[in-house]
Amino acid sequence: MVDVDVLIAGAGPVGLTAASELCRRGVSCRIVDRLPARLPYARAVGVQPRTLEIWDRMGMVREALETAVPLKGQLLYVNGEEGPRIDLELPPEVPYGFAALPQYETERLLEELLRGRGGDVERGTELVSFEQDSDEVRVLLSVPSGGTEELTAHYLVGCDGAHSAVRKGLGLSFEGAALPVEYMLGDVEVDWDLPAGYGIRASHVVDGQPDDLLVCIPLPGDRRYRMSMAAPPELSRAGRKDADGVTHGLSGEQGAVPGIEHIQAVLDRLSPRPTTASSLRWSSVFRISHRIVGRYGRGRVFVAGDAAHIHPPTGAQGMNTGIQDAYNLAWKVAAAVRGHAGAGLLESYDAERRPVGEEVVDRTLRHARSGIQADPDDPATTMLREAQLLLGYRGSEIVGPNGSAHDGPAPGDRAPDCGGLLYALGTFPARLFSLLREREHTLILYADHEDQLASFDQVAASAVHAAHGMLNACAVLAPKVSAPALRLPAVHDSLDEFRRTYGARGGEAVVVRPDGYLGLRAIPADGPDLPVYLAMLLGT
Repeated sequence: MVDVDVLIAGAGPVGLTAASELCRRGVSCRIVDRLPARLPYARAVGVQPRTLEIWDRMGMVREALETAVPLKGQLLYVNGEEGPRIDLELPPEVPYGFAALPQYETERLLEELLRGRGGDVERGTELVSFEQDSDEVRVLLSVPSGGTEELTAHYLVGCDGAHSAVRKGLGLSFEGAALPVEYMLGDVEVDWDLPAGYGIRASHVVDGQPDDLLVCIPLPGDRRYRMSMAAPPELSRAGRKDADGVTHGLSGEQGAVPGIEHIQAVLDRLSPRPTTASSLRWSSVFRISHRIVGRYGRGRVFVAGDAAHIHPPTGAQGMNTGIQDAYNLAWKVAAAVRGHAGAGLLESYDAERRPVGEEVVDRTLRHARSGIQADPDDPATTMLREAQLLLGYRGSEIVGPNGSAHDGPAPGDRAPDCGGLLYALGTFPARLFSLLREREHTLILYADHEDQLASFDQVAASAVHAAHGMLNACAVLAPKVSAPALRLPAVHDSLDEFRRTYGARGGEAVVVRPDGYLGLRAIPADGPDLPVYLAMLLGT
């Protein structure tokens, strides 16, 4: 008999996301972290629009929006001359923009969400070792008292960072290398008059190659920034190596810590305006590697976030990618715990997320060397990719076929938002994302004529049964369609946005996965495709 369904090692944003989503689904979960408290460092700062969409579905986007500050773009300076401004502009149908939020605030919000769902972080507790068989994972923990605890779990998820004990325990490869330059980070205030909400990238270039760099990301507060720059020789740790050979992350606790004078010296050289730094909250030397794990799990044990992929912080991709790892994995593990994971469901985590990790590592490394402005794609596509809105799983074994008749997003694509959805009792329109919030699989049945409604109630009831209750169903009706006898919850597509955004056709079934990606598009809704898909995904 196991002690807990899932044990999560690591209580950063990735582990907290997994724990919160598992607890929401009623899965017993323990989350442990070796640190006695959250670190007060603004490490990962950028929050991508796709992450805000995930937080919307998780039920914490309001708190995030009230705490974060908008990221409007980036100002570029080369040898003191202002270059073209990069404005972070997205299509109007994207519900959220780019944001800046210190990692400790992200962790606080996620921990509060977890606590509200009955979970809590066990601080000062570290995974020492584990072994697994076909039935369970046996784990040894060190606990705050100085002793050890043995426990068994159905599954183990390693969200324990670049030096992951879980990854090492699985014996997974972690191929890559370290970048030669070491950076120092500092959280400071400045007194320049540059526009608020814009990041700053100022470089000194000789013969086309930068030899000095300053990057400033705005933080909540008056002219407060997290600044990064090359570390001077007296702070370098180039001759020291981590015990596991993975050179990545903050290292100030193990060596000299940058002072305000080190940051000021770089500002004196590179700041686009004369300025004085003050109110240094924290600083550290930061070392960068680029690595990708050989696979994202084995058997009953998985890795996510920095335990699976590390790369330059260019474009603020790391934490956001890790959160999506956890969000992709949690609903699949929850289905397995309930005994309703179809063949290949857990294996799809590696198949879907590892290609994403590889792409992010390659892209951030390229941008770190040449800058995002050197991206070969057109600016609009580059912006959508940086926002993580183009990530998808077309061709995945657990999504339906594309189908030539679909004009809108295909199975495996992100499910876009749309507005103008009007409940019969509502005096104002809702958005699609509000219908999806804190739900499992969602079946949407679309009708543009009353004749198509006859089978909707039975289709929905059969789908909920086939999905073992892990599915919600609703109808979206064209503006002039009346459905007084429909028992299924329904909204009217009053602005025709759902039809246009999705290319929806009358009598169609659309399944949105718990992670906000399309799983199936099928017409007619009462045909064989929907029950076959649900049986494949969640078992019979």
